Amino acid sequence: MPNRLFWVVLLSLILIPTALLGAELPISDATQECLDCHASIHPGIVSGWQKSRHANVTPATAMAAEELARKVSSENVPEQLQKVVVGCAECHTQRPNAHADTFDHNGYSVHVVVSPQDCAICHSVEALQYSKNLMSHAWKNFAENKLYNDIERTISGAPTKKHGKIQFHAPDRETRYESCLYCHGTRLNFKGLETRDTDLGEMEFPMIEGWPNQGVGRVNLDGSMGACSACHTRHTFSIEMARKPYTCKECHVGPDVPAYKVYSASKHGNIFSSLGDQWDFKAVPWTIGEDFTAPTCAACHVSLTVNTDGEVISERTHQMNNRLAWRIFGLIYSHPHPREPDTSIIRNKNDQPLPTDLDGGFASQFLIDAKTQSERRQNMQANCLACHGQSWVLGHFKRHDNTIKQTNAALKTATTVMQEIWKQGFATGLSQGGSLTDEAIERKWAEIWLFYANSIRFASAMAGGGDYGVFADGRFASSQRIVEMNDWLKFQTQLQGKQPSK
Repeated sequence: MPNRLFWVVLLSLILIPTALLGAELPISDATQECLDCHASIHPGIVSGWQKSRHANVTPATAMAAEELARKVSSENVPEQLQKVVVGCAECHTQRPNAHADTFDHNGYSVHVVVSPQDCAICHSVEALQYSKNLMSHAWKNFAENKLYNDIERTISGAPTKKHGKIQFHAPDRETRYESCLYCHGTRLNFKGLETRDTDLGEMEFPMIEGWPNQGVGRVNLDGSMGACSACHTRHTFSIEMARKPYTCKECHVGPDVPAYKVYSASKHGNIFSSLGDQWDFKAVPWTIGEDFTAPTCAACHVSLTVNTDGEVISERTHQMNNRLAWRIFGLIYSHPHPREPDTSIIRNKNDQPLPTDLDGGFASQFLIDAKTQSERRQNMQANCLACHGQSWVLGHFKRHDNTIKQTNAALKTATTVMQEIWKQGFATGLSQGGSLTDEAIERKWAEIWLFYANSIRFASAMAGGGDYGVFADGRFASSQRIVEMNDWLKFQTQLQGKQPSK
């Protein structure tokens, strides 16, 4: 064992750049001990960290940057952390009593899962903003909504055939972890310690249920919600990566949330694909017209942007919806954004956990009002006006408002047909004690609001990808499903000898 340890330490010293061992970039003794072993055991992790700002700038230096250029938002970073680069120990040993997975590792109290509250030591403003974001509540908003759970059951659950019918059973835990909860996040649970045989002998490590996961609403072992690494992928935690649309694509690719494919087909996406390699994705603040010439997801929803005179156009925010007036994801209809990030509290007039009722009415007491919608619209338009004239921008938003109106009207027609199908007893809906998506005709209806209406709205909102609004899962598919549903209803009515409703 001593010989093996000698070679591990020697190899790690060879792999770590000389600069990291010198006084130019002070590394804490604890982090250095981590690197001595993990440079050979986990070279990918160490290499990623070495390329990060964390490894090359101390918090003290970062805090001395001019106000708009500052990436550290906290004013009171502990003095002992200010003077060293942010390494392994600075993230994995902070607040040990708060983390259920803290364990003794070579004399240090280490926790595996780093949470937003750990990041908040340096990035307090961003952590607070993110806690107010729908994404941070994504696990709870999904897991504590019985209606969504039932939809999950009929999509991810194991189908069996019994008495001539297909029945769906709740998906097992591992299936949930790699399907819906991959993006929404898992609830982590500490299940005790296990002993493993390693190159350095036997060691104890925590067993964590729900791990690995980097979902946006992951419930961490310190009780916090979210994962900064969902966008700032560990261990480089790159602002450049978070600003590029590929990061958002991981969850927003469609067909239910088709943001990436619509963006890729848009003029903005075309400019990014053609010229993006010439842009500066690391600059803070981000100068429109100088660092980049067309928006990415981050430019519209997150980033601090300025004009070429250095005047702020949009403040940095990690509360992504504060530039959004409408929630265009249909549940069942498009609607104003929820007032609170915890949407599990929402109930429509029929006491269903939905922001709209099946007739298209809004659960208004849980949604933002017209004044807030106007303010958020102006926040978004500020970025648009940096590249487009006012008539262009106002015309675009006028069309988008009309698209929301028209898609909701089409959904009302489709839902009226579906309600008649339930009423006639040709399918079993919520009011009959059934589900929304466990029968073939219900799937046709669900496709309209879950896929096609969303495709139309995203194509409208993102100013491009026109075919996604028409033939590529757009208006053609939506109208086709409505016609098919109505024809199916007429056929069933004639078959049963019933009188159809007018």
